[in-house]
Amino acid sequence: MSRQFWAFLVVGLLVMAAAVVGMLYWTRGEHIELKGSILKVRLQEMDERSAVAVLDFRFVNPSDYFFVVRTVTVTLEDAKGNLIEGRVSSEPDAQRLFQFYPVLGQKFNDTFRARDKVAPRQSMDRMVAVRFEIPETAIAARKNLRIVIEDVDGAVSEIAEKP
Repeated sequence: MSRQFWAFLVVGLLVMAAAVVGMLYWTRGEHIELKGSILKVRLQEMDERSAVAVLDFRFVNPSDYFFVVRTVTVTLEDAKGNLIEGRVSSEPDAQRLFQFYPVLGQKFNDTFRARDKVAPRQSMDRMVAVRFEIPETAIAARKNLRIVIEDVDGAVSEIAEKP
């Protein structure tokens, strides 16, 4: 193969690489997702077989578009590695929970729920109260908690607890 062939090949590959990097740079705000972390988890036993976890979390919408929430689900990975899905409470239920169980402390944030809108580049603090049909001790011995948030257009974001 000639030297000219290799020179054209290298120049062509560099042009293609520059085009790909340019496309990724100019479309960086097109990917709709929420990024964040769980700040605090508070537990309250309901009875010997169930408990409520209150998750305070912070997130940001790094895209250029609104994120409109379709569903919010919370899953717990127990000490054995089993995934358990909890039942997310509504805002009135969360308010009653804090009213009847003062040991949970103050309700700092609004409940994150369906139809909530997160503006482009907006950062928010929210909370979710979730009932699990397992004892409080099993929740306390968990490996991880995950908040899964689905957008009305189908994009799914996951905010996981840092172990």
